Amino acid sequence: MIHSLRARLLLWLLLPMAAFVLISGYASYLRAVDTANRVQDRALQASAEVIAGQVDWFDGQLLVHVPPAALSLFDSPFGDHVFYNVVDDTGQVLAGNPGLGPPMAGAANPVFYPSAFQGLPVRVIQLSRLMFNDGHAHKVTVTVGQTLKGNRELVQTLSIPALAREVALLLLAVMLMVCGLTVELRPLLRVRDEVAGRDPMDLDPVKAGDLPQELRPIVEVINQCIQRLNEYVLRQKRFIADAAHQIRTPLAILGVQLRYATQLRDDSKLREIIGSAEGSTQAMTDLVNKLLLLSQAEAWNASAPGTGHAVTDLVPAVTAVLEDLVVLAQRKQIDLGADMPAGCIRVRINEWMLVAVISNLVDNAIRYTPDGGQVTVTVRATQGHATLSVSDNGRGIPPEARPKVFDRFYRNAEPHQQGSGLGLAIVKEIVVAAQGTIGLAPGIGGKGLTLTVTLPLAG
Repeated sequence: MIHSLRARLLLWLLLPMAAFVLISGYASYLRAVDTANRVQDRALQASAEVIAGQVDWFDGQLLVHVPPAALSLFDSPFGDHVFYNVVDDTGQVLAGNPGLGPPMAGAANPVFYPSAFQGLPVRVIQLSRLMFNDGHAHKVTVTVGQTLKGNRELVQTLSIPALAREVALLLLAVMLMVCGLTVELRPLLRVRDEVAGRDPMDLDPVKAGDLPQELRPIVEVINQCIQRLNEYVLRQKRFIADAAHQIRTPLAILGVQLRYATQLRDDSKLREIIGSAEGSTQAMTDLVNKLLLLSQAEAWNASAPGTGHAVTDLVPAVTAVLEDLVVLAQRKQIDLGADMPAGCIRVRINEWMLVAVISNLVDNAIRYTPDGGQVTVTVRATQGHATLSVSDNGRGIPPEARPKVFDRFYRNAEPHQQGSGLGLAIVKEIVVAAQGTIGLAPGIGGKGLTLTVTLPLAG
């Protein structure tokens, strides 16, 4: 397979032009043959008519006197041979070479055809003439043939220059094509050199410059890729900065607790400090897990939103999450319930992503609902979509704070309430990646909050 664009374009040009040259050359050759035959046929006809005019009656017999002028028409520098004969209607040869083209019955008058005589190819004319004597008509046939040396020389004289001109035109077109491609591909090569010589951290768009219009989409696609890569790098930088900022605080607290523990001699206080350190460690572990989950969700969203997802049944996923979180709800004496249909509701989202959405929504509702409150999970299937609603009767979110609830590390909570502020940010990233939507509404009885996630149903 040819991988060079220049060579492939040349091939696309060369093949049809070469075919055209061959066809045109063959057509020129046929025209040259026709022209040479016509020239030779005129000379043959003139000679045959002169010979036919020399046939006459003498004493009741047909006699032929062939003058030198009849054959002088064929004088040529190519050494062609001329043969002729005159035959009456009884087949008797009146003059010339016997065996040269017997009379052709029913043919046109005159008739031209190729033949061979004495081992030589010849061009032949037969011309018939009626001779009347005592009221009777006798047909006399004059046959004249000439070899083809002059004919072939004329064919070459006519066809070779035409073929040479067409071949020269083909070569000129190829040369111009090579030069044109070399000139027109220079902007593309400059783009290649610019991209190849870039610093790995240089994510500025590539300049199209004087690139032809047909090649500009290539640069546009490269710039789109650079833009996506730039966004991904910015997200990673922001993620690393946020992670470092959020992990620094629990690590500092844990360090202080451990240093304080080394100075204690009272076992009861030591156990209290160790318990606090375990809580700090668990909080940091939860934070790291959520940061990793957020990073995975962003990676899915950045790679191909809405594509590459498996199909998951929503009802079993909700049931499994509620079974895991029922202990947390019981500790706060929260009425955790669900309103779901009995059948399957299959949505186009990966199972781990769906479980992460449900877990974060339900966990947030339980954490921020006062003791003795109520949290209800509702699942419905509508036209082409499934809705997952998590409602509570807690203190809710003020209207001015609602635009910020999906921001990273934003927490609308009391100082004593634990949380990382990443739950809803993770939910939003996953829902967007699955081509879904998420919205806020008042909670149970007009109190608290309802978070509703809409996901596309699997076909």
